[in-house]
Amino acid sequence: MIIKSATFICSNTKISALPVANMPEYAFIGRSNVGKSSLINMLVNQHGLAKTSQKPGKTQLINHFLINEKWYIVDLPGYGYAKVSKNSRESWEKFIRNYITKRESLQCVFVLIDSRIPPQKIDIEFCCWMGEIQIPFVLAFTKTDKQSVTKTNQSISLFKKELSGWFEEIPPIFATSGEKGLGKDEILHFIEQTNLDFAMPILTPREDL
Repeated sequence: MIIKSATFICSNTKISALPVANMPEYAFIGRSNVGKSSLINMLVNQHGLAKTSQKPGKTQLINHFLINEKWYIVDLPGYGYAKVSKNSRESWEKFIRNYITKRESLQCVFVLIDSRIPPQKIDIEFCCWMGEIQIPFVLAFTKTDKQSVTKTNQSISLFKKELSGWFEEIPPIFATSGEKGLGKDEILHFIEQTNLDFAMPILTPREDL
């Protein structure tokens, strides 16, 4: 797939304010500071499309980017960042859940995992929740350029081992680097193939969430 255009469309916290669900969407989510914005920018060849920050928890909205005028990348707030108020955290978590469970055109969730650290409980729990509600997801291990291939493979193996106790089949896995472009072709090919199976959803009346 060749990316010809990538355009910011909107940011919001309400399902009712999202674009009409008439094109396939791919949501990107992970713990704060996992490298989500860098990965999105790498995929679409635009350095500043998704805003990067050294401050965890900066993304607090659902951000829609229209790609090639045919499908969306959706940048979701990071989970697990503790240095915000309890009410704010609960509010973010609610609209993340609402989006993932109610968005008719969501095709797949990319769950981003920092390849440099051991499996984290919050990541495993999020993957298990995705499995319980039967939302398709894949794993994208980030920041692989920060270490050797051997260490990245070890991290992936450890994470797969943790998931194997909960899943009969491990979801697809991509090793990525926002700086080096690793994983770009594989992810875009995956999206391209998934788009072929997109069927226009039967839209239900929107709720003001």
